[in-house]
Amino acid sequence: MRRILVWQWGRRGAGPKFAVELAAALARLPNHEVILSVSQKAEILPALKNTPYALWPVGTYTNRPEFFLRLLTLPFLFVRLLISLRKFRPEIAICAMPGLIDLVMAAALRVLRIPLAVIVHDAFNHPGDGLPLQMFLQKILLRRADVLIVLTQHVGKALEESDPSLRGLPVVVLSHPPFDYQESDASCQDLERPVRLLMFGRLLAYKGLDILGDALKRLPSNGRWECIIAGEGPETEVLHRLSDITGVTVDNRWIPENEVGELIGWSDILLLPYREASQSGVGATALAAGRWIVATSVGGLTEQLAGQERVVFSQPDAADFSAVLKGLIDRNVRPVPEVASKVAGEWSAMAQQMSDVLRTRLPLTEADEISRQARGLRH
Repeated sequence: MRRILVWQWGRRGAGPKFAVELAAALARLPNHEVILSVSQKAEILPALKNTPYALWPVGTYTNRPEFFLRLLTLPFLFVRLLISLRKFRPEIAICAMPGLIDLVMAAALRVLRIPLAVIVHDAFNHPGDGLPLQMFLQKILLRRADVLIVLTQHVGKALEESDPSLRGLPVVVLSHPPFDYQESDASCQDLERPVRLLMFGRLLAYKGLDILGDALKRLPSNGRWECIIAGEGPETEVLHRLSDITGVTVDNRWIPENEVGELIGWSDILLLPYREASQSGVGATALAAGRWIVATSVGGLTEQLAGQERVVFSQPDAADFSAVLKGLIDRNVRPVPEVASKVAGEWSAMAQQMSDVLRTRLPLTEADEISRQARGLRH
């Protein structure tokens, strides 16, 4: 029996979602016992019922004042983590996505000699994204890890270039499985309606909002397409210009977990007009949902999406992006939603690969070493 701890203490968004899906996939493997630690304030926590893993909620923070208060109480958190870790006795710990106070967990794991793997989603902050000290704290965490897991070779290479001290650390490349939001829309195959375009996620400059705005302006206003741009971001002039385009709706707010499936189910084409990217969880989800994708050939997007059906690449400029979109609109494309059944299989495949990697790459725990020595004495 392998006992694995997965933790991610973010309150909302891709971090907790990734941790939940990973924990469930690991727990489905034979002879695996999983403990999932999430924030007591996690948006996804109320939905976690009848889970195949043990649930370990941890008090974190929800805003800046609470964050600084939590910093003052980290010694007490450290002691509580030690007590809980001794109770759960994990053989391996996996940080599903680094956060601001993960170093206290890393310190507790080191005291108990529990090997640590960190899944690194980004090697650096994208412009306008991230929090103060986030990358500084991530670098310290990565130096304390026994193995790093990245989701594209692009991120692995960027890690080595940004921090030479990591070059001797094992780095394993796996692919980002899709999130399952159970998207559905009875009208998705209606050929009489306009083609539906969707850009979903954080509405930040590096996501290419300016490219998208100029591209949509180049499309004919003939009622053959409509577009929703949904997610949270600062109110900028670019967003205002986007909302003024005929056929475009800008929904600038945090999209709750229970609305994401409806949005993806509504769409025909997911838009990724990014100026830079590590990889895309939205892209992986769109693929599994049978949606078309128009993506710029930048960063890890090309590596992640190349060779996939219903993915069309564009150069990161408005003219090319618009031309690609116009071609798909003229074809009146529709999604192929039945491929969504592959989602669980992709998470299971990743979990098996991760388990195999950790078995061979991570150092023996103290319990493993004692067991191995005992087997040697018996023989």
